[in-house]
Amino acid sequence: MANASGFFSPSVPSLRGKIKPSIGVIGSGIWSTQRISKRVVCSGTIEGSEKISSSQSQLPRLVSKGCKLVGCGSALPSLQISNNDLAKIVDTSDEWISVRTGIRNRRVITGKDSLITLSAEAASKALQMAGVDPDDLDLVLMCTSTPEDLFGSAPQVQKALGCKRNPLAYDITAACSGFVLGLVSAACHIRGGGFKNVLVIGADTLSRYVDWTDRGTCILFGDAAGAVVVQACDIEDDGLFSFDVNSDGEGGRHLNASIKDNEVDHAVGSNGSVLDFPPKRHANFSCIHMNGKEVFRFAVRCVPQSIESALEKAGLTGSSIDWLLLHQANQRIIDAVATRLEVPPERIISNLANYGNTSAASIPLALDEAVRSGKVKSGHTIATAGFGAGLTWGSAIIRWG
Repeated sequence: MANASGFFSPSVPSLRGKIKPSIGVIGSGIWSTQRISKRVVCSGTIEGSEKISSSQSQLPRLVSKGCKLVGCGSALPSLQISNNDLAKIVDTSDEWISVRTGIRNRRVITGKDSLITLSAEAASKALQMAGVDPDDLDLVLMCTSTPEDLFGSAPQVQKALGCKRNPLAYDITAACSGFVLGLVSAACHIRGGGFKNVLVIGADTLSRYVDWTDRGTCILFGDAAGAVVVQACDIEDDGLFSFDVNSDGEGGRHLNASIKDNEVDHAVGSNGSVLDFPPKRHANFSCIHMNGKEVFRFAVRCVPQSIESALEKAGLTGSSIDWLLLHQANQRIIDAVATRLEVPPERIISNLANYGNTSAASIPLALDEAVRSGKVKSGHTIATAGFGAGLTWGSAIIRWG
């Protein structure tokens, strides 16, 4: 089982009897993240293991299995809202917003746009680039905090894609860290579960949870979807070198959109007690609440540490990476993290100015643009990190293609 350090916990039990796994990888092991020589070591037994001597039975079994990113795609609502547009409804200006955030425009869902349609469009583009048919998918991971159904939106995206083999599809809720956690989850399913093609979607429509009279938050967010196809490969071609993931519930008070407290009609029982039953249905969630200063401090402190940790596990340094791709929240945060890591501006991927903070969609959206423009090429190493509500944060060192 993967832990937050980006490794698989070692465990090499004695081989006793026969176990017939339904998948190619069983047991637990260690995932070595050396860039040149990478391997997955898993313990367990297979049919015929009774022929192995007792001394040999104590050795782990090598499983040559890696995963790589082979396709990407993105989708945007048609409605663009500029800073000047916002200046007509709140006390702000293009200069005030751009200087403090780096944002000039954002996209907002309207009309026929929906989380499902955007996600399906982004996913279709990723599948097309990867040369993978929807029926060849083994898993769909929907990274979103704004599902269109209380029980999640992943199955509806699977339906929209026309997957006839009914692959597993489920949501991952981790706000702006969601896509990174989706990548890690995809890798775990491939390495430890025998999956071959995993679709990871990052999509959010936070415009539905924005208070458009609050200039502190309405200037920040936009809607979008992005997707990648993660595919099983030989270990020599492995494209996920390491990761680091964390959360801190204590910091949740600084960034949240909690359920509104409704007034409850208390019924008085025969003995004079107040009965809070049946519970009242929650009407909806509140608008996004954010303490900008605290979130900024959290990001510039924790994100560089997370990336440095992931780099160390991969046996790399900041100078080894080709690109730094952070969650697109605020240009000041991006610049501060890059300075800490000593990454020059020309090696930073940023499209924040055009789309604002699109939550779980921001990393795959920026990646897709960079790949399709020719900036990111096959074999390039990328340090990526997401951070946001929860509080959650995580980083991964990946290779494209």
